[in-house]
Amino acid sequence: QVQLVESGGGLVQPGGSLRLSCAASGRASGSISGINDMGWYRQAPGKQRDLVARISRGGNSNYVKYAKGRFTISRDNANNTVFLQMNNLQPEDTAVYYCSAGTSPGTLGDYWGQGTQVTVSS
Repeated sequence: QVQLVESGGGLVQPGGSLRLSCAASGRASGSISGINDMGWYRQAPGKQRDLVARISRGGNSNYVKYAKGRFTISRDNANNTVFLQMNNLQPEDTAVYYCSAGTSPGTLGDYWGQGTQVTVSS
């Protein structure tokens, strides 16, 4: 079983930056290749959980529109860690951010972290 542990959330003023980290440990059962895609979702109060950014094992990344130019996703395959660098944060970025991983290429959602709170407020 794989465990995902996020860190790096907190309170930041508008225009500030945060770097989220998600470390994966354990073995992905049923998968020869282990973890493939990793990504970050977020869920604001009263809203659904939405994908923010994702990255393949090979480093190909995709972002939702509001994240392009402000957020950067990266990963360290040797340590099964994925990062989300968030710059120019705004109050509307306030949410719980969740890390997710998939065992098949192109998929996410097989494993989830517990979430880390990001609050953007002056």
